[in-house]
Amino acid sequence: MPRARRPYRDREEKTPRRARTGHRPGLVEPADRERALALTHVSRETLERLDRFVALLLAWQRTTSLIAPSTVSHLWTRHIADSLQLLDLAPEARVWVDLGTGGGFPGLAIACALAGRPGAHVHLVESNTKKAAFLREAQRLTEAPASVHAARIEDFAAGFEGQADVVTARAVAPLKSLLDQCFPLLGKSGAMGLFPKGQNAELELRQARESRTAKAWTMNATLAPSRTDPAGRIIVIRDVERTRTT
Repeated sequence: MPRARRPYRDREEKTPRRARTGHRPGLVEPADRERALALTHVSRETLERLDRFVALLLAWQRTTSLIAPSTVSHLWTRHIADSLQLLDLAPEARVWVDLGTGGGFPGLAIACALAGRPGAHVHLVESNTKKAAFLREAQRLTEAPASVHAARIEDFAAGFEGQADVVTARAVAPLKSLLDQCFPLLGKSGAMGLFPKGQNAELELRQARESRTAKAWTMNATLAPSRTDPAGRIIVIRDVERTRTT
């Protein structure tokens, strides 16, 4: 039998020391919401949607693993603010595609913030049926401009016929593997890629460019600092092309 693929671990399991001591597991720290809102300011209407989203996520989290249990106590900073910071890197973007949305990050959080903006829409791509069901309920409850696609990333990317301004993915796969899966999206529409990463962002970028196999990638890429993780970086990618090595 083929060996099961190990889940990609980038930043998802990292837990600040304060969240591991002096706080009951499974509960959000009371001050965490205020810290997140200080990092990423939102409108009153957006905050109301985010509150509904978080309440639903915590209810589902009791029976379905949507986020790492170690991150529940600081859900607002670790997930909400971490997602919303991407908006400032693409302020004019209307159509987003979020790959491997999982518990709603960053895609559904971004959709909550984009509600009311003309032409805004976020495609949430998630192959896990339970998580896709959660995303549909969260979209219905928040009335965010989003649609859920219960599909594998490579299948969605190959069949998507629309135009995208931004493609995102968070804690899904190393950059090289991610580009292999989503290149049809980046190549067809010329979309910007926004990929939050941990302290190994520069290494992942170098590995994507310098491949010993038949495929490598060229791109215009920069590393933007993360507001929520001092060691974290957001890989900002444009003009992705596949190159052949000899």
